[in-house]
Amino acid sequence: MVITHFTLAYWCVLVAALLPIVSAGMAKWGTFTTPPTQGGFDNANPRAWLARQGDWRARANAAQANSFEALPFFIGAVVIAHQLGADQARLDVLAALFVLLRVIYIVLYVANRASMRSVVWLLALGVNIVILFAGYR
Repeated sequence: MVITHFTLAYWCVLVAALLPIVSAGMAKWGTFTTPPTQGGFDNANPRAWLARQGDWRARANAAQANSFEALPFFIGAVVIAHQLGADQARLDVLAALFVLLRVIYIVLYVANRASMRSVVWLLALGVNIVILFAGYR
């Protein structure tokens, strides 16, 4: 009988998959108790409501979209690295670093720190590329 387990890198995939939901929650934070007629979150028409938001709520929504965009490459890179037999400890550290950078990215996005956000985005992309080739021989 083979016993398998989730590696830290696989747990990082789960966390990365939840980051867009966290970003969406940030965009909607504090609006659930206000009726939609008074500007509160409109669950009947959430995309239109989000499109009307400005400032940090709009940036949190944009961070949500970017988090979804980054997700397929990260998932693919982790799966490919596992399939190629990448060193597990190295892969785990890289995956955790990617998630940490994406969390920092979201914080910088919401805080309107565009230049730093772009640097962190680029670093996360670089880490993802390293993950992809981690098992390459």
